[in-house]
Amino acid sequence: QVQLVESGGGSVQAGGSLRLSCAASGRTFSNYGMGWFRQAPGKEREFVAVIRWSGGSTHYADSVKGRFTISRDNAKNTVYLQMNSLKPEDTAVYYCAGTQYYTDTSYYARGVYEYWGQGTQVTVSS
Repeated sequence: QVQLVESGGGSVQAGGSLRLSCAASGRTFSNYGMGWFRQAPGKEREFVAVIRWSGGSTHYADSVKGRFTISRDNAKNTVYLQMNSLKPEDTAVYYCAGTQYYTDTSYYARGVYEYWGQGTQVTVSS
């Protein structure tokens, strides 16, 4: 059974940094796309970033480009989201997600992702 477990959330002031981790287990993820989504109160869950496990290609939402970096550690089966220059509007629950149906044209769609973590709260104060 696939499990995705996020960690690393917390509270930080605007301009600060956090690094989220997503530990994946239960199968081989070599052909998977691993993404991060976020959901703020009263808003829909939105795409943040994705990395293709094999090859390491990445995509980002425009709102986080230049501030967030997604990466993976093959040996640890872990995906990271380094978040710098955080803003109050980055406040949300952040979710890790995985899909074997990754494509360069559908990576941003929630429905593509089969597996989800439980989420971790990120709060940015002004």
